[in-house]
Amino acid sequence: MLAKRLQLWRSTQAVFTLNSTATRTSIQMFSGGSNRDLHLSSSWTNQLNKRMIAAPLIPLNAPGPGIIRFASSKKEIPVESVPTKELVDLPAIPDAPIAPPTEISAISSNFVGNGEPSFASIGLGGWSPPGMVQNCMEFLHCTWDIPWWGTIAIGTLVVRTLIFPLVILAQRNSAKMSNNMPQMQVLQLKMTEARQSGNAIESARYAQEMMLFMREKGVNPLKNMIVPLAQAPLFISFFMGLRQMANTPVESMRDGGLFWFTDLTLADPLYLLPVITSATLYLTIELGTDSARLSAANMSTMKYVLRALPIVIFPFTMNFPAAILTYWACSNFISLGQVALLRIPAVRDYFKIEKMLSHPPSALIAKKKGFVGGMKESWDNMKITKEIEERQQLDEIRFAKAGKGPLVKTYKYDPTKPHSTPVNTNPNPLKSESQFTSNIKSTSKH
Repeated sequence: MLAKRLQLWRSTQAVFTLNSTATRTSIQMFSGGSNRDLHLSSSWTNQLNKRMIAAPLIPLNAPGPGIIRFASSKKEIPVESVPTKELVDLPAIPDAPIAPPTEISAISSNFVGNGEPSFASIGLGGWSPPGMVQNCMEFLHCTWDIPWWGTIAIGTLVVRTLIFPLVILAQRNSAKMSNNMPQMQVLQLKMTEARQSGNAIESARYAQEMMLFMREKGVNPLKNMIVPLAQAPLFISFFMGLRQMANTPVESMRDGGLFWFTDLTLADPLYLLPVITSATLYLTIELGTDSARLSAANMSTMKYVLRALPIVIFPFTMNFPAAILTYWACSNFISLGQVALLRIPAVRDYFKIEKMLSHPPSALIAKKKGFVGGMKESWDNMKITKEIEERQQLDEIRFAKAGKGPLVKTYKYDPTKPHSTPVNTNPNPLKSESQFTSNIKSTSKH
């Protein structure tokens, strides 16, 4: 019995070994052999499978027909009593869904039309003033494929064109101030003298007269500063936006310059852009600036400060990126063009700007002074104004102390107490009466 079981186990292992060997051989023939070898290997495999089916394995200790014996128990169970599982037709498995092209769309959104990375993908742009400037620059550069130096120049030209009506308004006001300068200087001189003498009432009266005169003539000194006040936020937005673009940096700006400054992200190696910027700024101030001429007496100090501005800013502009200096130089050239355009009589008549009258030197009370004289006069006026303010503060302090402190004795007797008639202690009343009469006579003679 034991020998028969060993023989059956060996025959079973041999069949499995032959089957696996045939499978491997057929695979090798399929991968490297010809069609004939593949046909032979497949037929050989089929013959082996038929033999295994013809000689099925006989289980050990097989019971009688219709009886199944489980290994876990010694009890034999009839086949009819074994529960069978019903086969259920399952629906067909659907195909795997196609993933949405999120990665492709995200990758494509990081690039603009000309193949450059978008500003949003590198942390630029947005709804802040510098961000909106950057968005406009990106639109101009990527839509029409304009080099960066041209993009900066076009953006500057568009912005300066938008504020050109304010330049016209400032020029009208400047012409009116220049034509009414003699009368304004007279009132201003009287007001200054009253202020220096400490007469606050006269100073206020002349100031009121000055306001009425300017209202009658339609003059307002603050209108001369409307263009600098409007241009300041634009300049700051362009400055910060271009600096962020240069510091990020935008790769296409490395070769987006012109002439000797090809790299807009670095400072000018020849220092020509800072020199051009300072020179054009000085010419703009001297020829008339964007707002108005600074020849009025009340603007003389501001004119001296603006004259020194190009020299003061030169050490700082030396290290600015070329993109910022390109914008600044373009803005100064546009200002010079506007000043030259508004000097043409036909253009002034078209924009309803009054013709500026030339006053003789004798009609002007305030004489022109040099830089040193103007600064000295401004310093003296500041000192006088400070002394007057200190004097007023001292008067207020003394008045407050006089109302709270004890009374100062400025009398021989106390007025709050009843005055008693002094007793005559003179033993000779006739002598005192004659002396009193003689005193009256001498007083009447005098």
